[in-house]
Amino acid sequence: MTEQDQFLEQIWDAILSREEVRIRRAFISLDATSRKIVQEHLVKMTKEEGWHPKQQKSAGAALEVIREINRE
Repeated sequence: MTEQDQFLEQIWDAILSREEVRIRRAFISLDATSRKIVQEHLVKMTKEEGWHPKQQKSAGAALEVIREINRE
């Protein structure tokens, strides 16, 4: 596994953890373009069919934290 693969795995693990502190830390560590990509993907996860309900719940939790960050 490459360093980039490990980084992406760690970021997504944190984003989908349902733990506010981990979500916040991971999201804030990203650049603006990456933040936009992550947020768009999470929206798709909550709205598209084919995602496991637990994944959708995790994506929804992450979006709540991200929306709070965006309001700050």
